Amino acid sequence: MSEAQGHRFSTRWGLLLSVLGIAVGTGNIWRFPRIAAQNGSDVGAGAFLLAWVVCLLVWSLPLIVAEYALGQIARRGVVGAFARLGGVRWAWMGAFVGLVSTAIMFYYSVVTGWCAYYLGRALFLPLPQTAHDATAAWEAFQAGAFPLVFHGLMMGIGALSVRRGVAGIERLSRVLMPTLLLLIFAALLRSLALAGSGRGITYLFAIDWTQLGTPKVWLEALTQNAWDTGAGWGIILCYAAYMRTHDRVVENAVLTGVLNNLVSLVAAVTIFGTVFSVLGADLHRGEVLEIMRNSGPASTGLTFVWMPLLFAKMAFGRMFAIAFFLGLTFAAFTSLLSMIELATRVLVDAGVDRTRAVGWVFLVGFGLGVPSAVDLDVLSNQDFVWGVGLMLSGLFVALLAAKAGSHGDAWRFGQGWLWLLRFAVPVLAIVLLAWWLYLSATEYAPTTWWNPLDAFSVMTCIVQWSVAILVSFAIAGRLSRGA
Repeated sequence: MSEAQGHRFSTRWGLLLSVLGIAVGTGNIWRFPRIAAQNGSDVGAGAFLLAWVVCLLVWSLPLIVAEYALGQIARRGVVGAFARLGGVRWAWMGAFVGLVSTAIMFYYSVVTGWCAYYLGRALFLPLPQTAHDATAAWEAFQAGAFPLVFHGLMMGIGALSVRRGVAGIERLSRVLMPTLLLLIFAALLRSLALAGSGRGITYLFAIDWTQLGTPKVWLEALTQNAWDTGAGWGIILCYAAYMRTHDRVVENAVLTGVLNNLVSLVAAVTIFGTVFSVLGADLHRGEVLEIMRNSGPASTGLTFVWMPLLFAKMAFGRMFAIAFFLGLTFAAFTSLLSMIELATRVLVDAGVDRTRAVGWVFLVGFGLGVPSAVDLDVLSNQDFVWGVGLMLSGLFVALLAAKAGSHGDAWRFGQGWLWLLRFAVPVLAIVLLAWWLYLSATEYAPTTWWNPLDAFSVMTCIVQWSVAILVSFAIAGRLSRGA
């Protein structure tokens, strides 16, 4: 009997809270407000929000539906599911999907450590009073050993949390996710009470209809959906292997996607309201937006430099700084937890004892995350390479869903979803992949596109993806045994 056949989530809400832990992460709280600001016009960011909702419907929801169904039917992790439903020759695709999510885990643990460290700063150290102080605090943190220490700490706590399998994940999610949601909505209420916050919120929702004719807005909205919902990562598939048989695929998928994007929207309202309230009295709107759009080193500017400074200027700022970084840490940790479980489950399916599998994932995850912990350039490179690689993962999941759907009653959620998976999602995956490689060749590394050592070159993507594909072919047979 496989592990998934012997273990299940005890309730539907236990499943949903655990899957929300996958979806709700730093992409919602950290990335989404910044991307909305970057894609807003002089009028507002509402056009981006409309495009973002459309992309939820045509990209994220079909893939989330597919992952729930694939996991529930196959009762295996990502490699085993591809082998069981697509045939052994498809197992390498599952291995690639698993490798991409695991590669993200290596540096995501580092980012989770940043969140935990800044939670500690909010608890025990004074908030910075000037931009110079905030920047100096960040640079001192990065120059020391703390990024490495907290990376190891987050990997260790995450590994211990998944050691008991789905029971441990469900129990932890029942505590962390409601607490996270409570913190997010408390922050929302606080931001709404700030004088001048309405200016930021009005800008967020104001629609410049001409922007809907701009391809970049749609491509950025699609990319944001691909990054912050967890769709196509293979992780929801992994959790769905523990679904109860009578749990409904489409209802769970829709709830997952809608609740995830609702959290993103609440986070954006909170941050737009807070930033405009605190800075709007001294700066005009263009300057405020420039601060929000300036990502800083490794996209850290708004979150780890400006937010502590903004809290310092608010009444009861320390309390809300603690709540913000506590929520951010919970969001990052629950997502990290799911990545550790994905890698662990692949090994368990291959016949490795869970305790030993968790130990291997911890050791490899910590070791291969060290370069990102000690060098922001490495972390930025890994974020770029594997973030774009998620487009390939989404394509592979859609192809498996289309193949499995050809077997008659294997799917129970209607032909509309299957049509999107067969046609819309593959086309969008190819468009997104081409878009990001085009940006790499024309904007990020136009003169060094051929250099695999350049952090944002086309060649660094091709070389690392090629290595991952070769490794996937090499290990797929062993990892899919018993499928």
